[in-house]
Amino acid sequence: MSFLAPSLLSANFYNLSEQLDLLKENEIEYLHLDVMDGNFVPNISFGPGVIKTLRKKYDFIFDTHLMIDRPENFIESFKEAGCDYITIHYEATKHPLRVLQQIREMGLKAGISLNPGTPIEVLDYLWDYLDLILVMTVNPGFGGQSFINSQISKIERIKDQINIHNPRILLEVDGGVKTTNIDNLLDLGIDLFVSGSDVFSEDLNLMQEKLNKYNKILRSVNNGK
Repeated sequence: MSFLAPSLLSANFYNLSEQLDLLKENEIEYLHLDVMDGNFVPNISFGPGVIKTLRKKYDFIFDTHLMIDRPENFIESFKEAGCDYITIHYEATKHPLRVLQQIREMGLKAGISLNPGTPIEVLDYLWDYLDLILVMTVNPGFGGQSFINSQISKIERIKDQINIHNPRILLEVDGGVKTTNIDNLLDLGIDLFVSGSDVFSEDLNLMQEKLNKYNKILRSVNNGK
C-alpha cells in the first residue's frame, strides 16, 4: 500500500486547523513533521511543543523527521509530544545504531534518512533496527525544491535490499514529489510519498483539488495490488 504523507512544513499556520481538518476529511493517515534546528540544516521549523499541541486534536500517524544534530538528546521529548515514527539522519549522530535502539526502546518506530549524497552502504549494520528508510530526493532544509532524478536508481537499490533483509520496513521518499511526477515513482515500491508545497494551499478549494488528484492516483495503485 502507498500513502500520501503531507509535510506540515508547507502548511499555512494562520489557518492550520482548516488545512488539517481538510486532510482528515480526505482520510489522510500520515502527517510528516519536519523538525529543523538551524545547525544540521540551514533552517529552523518547529519542535515538540507544536507537535504536542497538534496531538491534542489530531490522530494522524505522526511521521517525525528530525533534521537536527545529536537527536539522541531529544528523543524522549518527541515521544512525550506524541510522535509515532522518529527518523534521524545518519550523519546527525556519532552512533546511529544506538539512537535507533533508543527510539525503539521507547516504543516508537525508528527510521533512518539518507541525503542525496549518502551511500546506501551505511544501512549494512542497521537493518535489524529499522522500521522506515527515508530517501531524500532533494537536499534537506527547505521546501519547494525540485526532485533529483539521480535518486531513482538509489530508491530501486534500497527497495531490493529491503526485500532481502526485512520487507516490513517502510520506504519513504521526501522532496519534489508532485502530482506531475509521481507517476514515474509508482512502480518503485514506495510506501510513503511526502509532499508539502504541492499539497498545502491557502486556498482550500485548490488544496482539495490536489488531494483529489493524489487520492485518485494512489487509489488506483493500491487497488491494483
